Amino acid sequence: MSAPTTEIATLSDFRIEARAWLAERLEARVTRQQVWGEGSDSVAVFHSLTAEQEAALVSAAKAWNACKFDAGYGAISWPVELGGRGLSPSYAAAFTQEESKFDTPDTTELFDVTTGLIAPTIAAWGTAEQVDRFVPPLLRTDLLACQLFSEPGAGSDLASLSMRAVRDGADTWVLTGQKVWSSGAHVADLGECICRTDPDGDKHAGLTAFLVPLDLDGVEVRPIRQMTGGASFNEVFFDEVRVPDALRLGDVGQGWSVALTTLANERGRSSSSGSGGHFRRVLNLAHYVGRSGDPVVRQRLADLYMRSALLRINGQRVQEKLRSGQTPGPEGSIGKLAWTQLMSATSEVVSELLGPRLAADTGEWGTYAWGEYVLGAPGYRIAGGSDEIQRNIIGERVLGLPKEPR
Repeated sequence: MSAPTTEIATLSDFRIEARAWLAERLEARVTRQQVWGEGSDSVAVFHSLTAEQEAALVSAAKAWNACKFDAGYGAISWPVELGGRGLSPSYAAAFTQEESKFDTPDTTELFDVTTGLIAPTIAAWGTAEQVDRFVPPLLRTDLLACQLFSEPGAGSDLASLSMRAVRDGADTWVLTGQKVWSSGAHVADLGECICRTDPDGDKHAGLTAFLVPLDLDGVEVRPIRQMTGGASFNEVFFDEVRVPDALRLGDVGQGWSVALTTLANERGRSSSSGSGGHFRRVLNLAHYVGRSGDPVVRQRLADLYMRSALLRINGQRVQEKLRSGQTPGPEGSIGKLAWTQLMSATSEVVSELLGPRLAADTGEWGTYAWGEYVLGAPGYRIAGGSDEIQRNIIGERVLGLPKEPR
């Protein structure tokens, strides 16, 4: 079997090497035009799995990520000392493009959170010991990590959170409170937790970040059953959880800046995902129900197509910035907002086309299955910063409008 070379002369050479490595391990993905009534009709936004199914999915995804990491393809643009190749982001993008041509194990968003959000945040804010201890196993997905940001009384207003961390001696913190909407916490090993350490000072300056192992005494994770039937979100309760100061991420009072690093990565990745549309499936549905000739329906289909195209273009802008080593700016918030608006518009068109068939499971292919999409789409109006937060960011930081009173 071929192995990656230590020196890559050109991006073209790298693509050839990666393609050969992938072909030895995976089956090529066969792209066929969808035929109505054939294959799965699932368009679910969130997974709805049994515990056994989710365990098998997570195990297979971890095994594939470990295989890539060990071969030098799991952290291509990361430093060599952390298990990467030290190559530019353009090489990582090239591998992703090549990998997309093959059938890979399914995954969940927790893997992207682990490698794309938490690992970079630790690399940016962690001590040398924290980076060495956590970043390589996170990139290899030996460890999975989630965000512990939102709270029942704070929502998207992260600076208003109330979960407390009180120092007990020089080396320990005691964490008490609750987090909510924590995707994947029920299978995560570690959480990036933002706590209030100074209740009397400025609300932004009074926050501190911690890396919390979720098997510590006093941590309880309760899955939240969603409208779709799945349970990928969780409530996480902390009852006087004792966390070593060695697991504090950044200085005391820097939690707001640490969180912003994570959120910047989240919005950039969300805006470039290209998910949320399913335009071809909606078009086929319009043909199936005999409405594709309706002028109003055609206008709404054209709107969905244009929204999907603009989202892809914005995603390309994000990817170009990432390849050149830049951090996405307004593209992140613009893309996130456009993505959720596309999902909402898709839900409206599908609901109009299906009528009562959306609510009654008659076994008819491609109809009732849309219910999981329509019920799941609103969740993304909250995830990664609510639509209202994105509008504030665009208005204040992009358009220069007066700040909203706080």
